[in-house]
Amino acid sequence: MKKATAVLGTLAFLGAGSALAQTNVQVMGAVDIFAGSMQNSGDKDHQAVINSGGMTTSWFGFKGSEDLGGGLRAEFALTGFFRGDTGESGRFGGDNLFSRDANVAIAGDFGRLQLGRALAPSFLPTILFNPFGDSFTFSPLVLHAYVPSGRSFGARSWAASNAGDSGWSNQIIYTTPTFGGLKANVHYQFGEVAGETGKNNIAVNALYNNGPLALAAFYHDVEIGNPNSTNSVLDATKPTASLPGLINYASIDRQKGYFLGASYNLNVVKLFATFQRNNDDTATALSMTDKTYSVGLSAPLGQGAVLADFASTRRDGSLVGDDLKRDTLSVGYDYNLSKRTDVYAVYMTDKVTDLDRGNSFGVGIRHRF
Repeated sequence: MKKATAVLGTLAFLGAGSALAQTNVQVMGAVDIFAGSMQNSGDKDHQAVINSGGMTTSWFGFKGSEDLGGGLRAEFALTGFFRGDTGESGRFGGDNLFSRDANVAIAGDFGRLQLGRALAPSFLPTILFNPFGDSFTFSPLVLHAYVPSGRSFGARSWAASNAGDSGWSNQIIYTTPTFGGLKANVHYQFGEVAGETGKNNIAVNALYNNGPLALAAFYHDVEIGNPNSTNSVLDATKPTASLPGLINYASIDRQKGYFLGASYNLNVVKLFATFQRNNDDTATALSMTDKTYSVGLSAPLGQGAVLADFASTRRDGSLVGDDLKRDTLSVGYDYNLSKRTDVYAVYMTDKVTDLDRGNSFGVGIRHRF
């Protein structure tokens, strides 16, 4: 029996090796850890930290493709987040193992058709059109779009503006071929809510690149939360006896929004600008509107670049009552030690209406593999 088991194990190993030989598989990811002092608007004091994801949320995973012949290829991606400071899985407790990517696709001259969990339609336009990229810690535009304010996230003193998370599960994405620098993506997420077959997420985005000029736009209609379906499309809580006086962001069950972004590279400096409007509805007559604009720049200096970005969101509507505002400014320097490794230093100041100003600083190392 032991010999038979050994033989079967060897055959399985050889079979796996054969499969890998036919498919181009890559192991990839990024580890990003910083030391600093964090204080979001509303926090009573600073907190000294060693945290993960200063400039990029740490992640790992596998991507691969197979040539099917006739101009077709199969592709897959299985990637997930982790916290480099503690070794824990996910962006936060309870995050799914492969919450970054879990998908398979067929691509060819017709474009690309993908099934599974992948980027939300809002993600690429947001990270490509601000100088801090996909920093969920220091990018003002990303913070306004996806991250609630306050160290005590349970309080949700300021809910993130974008509904539906930065990734969507259970979705179909069709990507067009590139025409003169223009490419579009159509997203459809099945809600998979029992008894509510019409409850889904739909969206389209477009990206244009032509020399120094780049443009982006998206429209989304969101009725489902992520990574797992929830009653609220925003990552938010409602007032309770222990958390009285909060705006009931959790009552929002649908969001329609659009985004416009532009960048222009003058070589000595690259300029960024965006505008976004989100209209949020509840099951009652209460509603909320967010209007966000951002401006930023990236200026080469030595082996790195000086980065600066400012984002401002105006929030109004019957759900909110008196108008609210969030303003965030970040300034930093990112120095390249190599093509894969960089070090950075960033200062950020953040202010929400009726909450104390928060000031943060971080120095970190990022390595891509």
